[in-house]
Amino acid sequence: MPTEPQPQPTVLSFELPDGSRSTVTVRRLLNAGYAGRDQAEVKAHIDELAELGVPGPSTTPTLYPVSPYLAQQADAVDVQHARTSGEAEWALVIDDEGRELITCACDHTDRQLETHGVAWSKNASPDVLGRRAWPYAQIADRLDDVMMRGWVGEGRTPIQEAPMSTLLAPGYWLDVLEGRGEREPGTVLLSGTITMAAGVDQFASAWGASLEDPELGVISVEYAVRPMAEPID
Repeated sequence: MPTEPQPQPTVLSFELPDGSRSTVTVRRLLNAGYAGRDQAEVKAHIDELAELGVPGPSTTPTLYPVSPYLAQQADAVDVQHARTSGEAEWALVIDDEGRELITCACDHTDRQLETHGVAWSKNASPDVLGRRAWPYAQIADRLDDVMMRGWVGEGRTPIQEAPMSTLLAPGYWLDVLEGRGEREPGTVLLSGTITMAAGVDQFASAWGASLEDPELGVISVEYAVRPMAEPID
């Protein structure tokens, strides 16, 4: 009996602080949501989404499985319409050798589809990850002090800024993964995001995000948002 064809796995590569490289063959991709430690911050994000017509969740935090091929290290994201935007996040990566890494990420989200279902919207655009990473064990004791930033447009207008202490810690999610049997090579988990600044247009032609640590420097990701051609229908 012929075997079923298997999809070509997505392989990501990261530069580590010592100059070596880490590779992860992405087998599962998970997006956390509403993951703030401060529930007032969580409510503020829920209110942001409510303004866009997105119903609030029944419980927090949430966790959405995403198609693994949507984990990308891209310079451009192609979108179907003008109401898409990124979200500055950190990502937990378990590489092919079982090492746990931290990098920055931007969860590009279809806001129009999000009004019909958050899980659907998470599968409509890629999660763009940085090209550098830090070993989790090397920075775990000071991750709360790492600054997260997001910006939009060619002028790099700031739209998000907060320390990682704003969100549930990677250790929390490692325990969740352990309980799910997913703390193993090939797992990539995005953290959920922080509040966006009022008055800044998130529907921009470019998005970027960074993590900043005084000792290990900056990990950043930046990409153009590129409209696709109009469909014939």
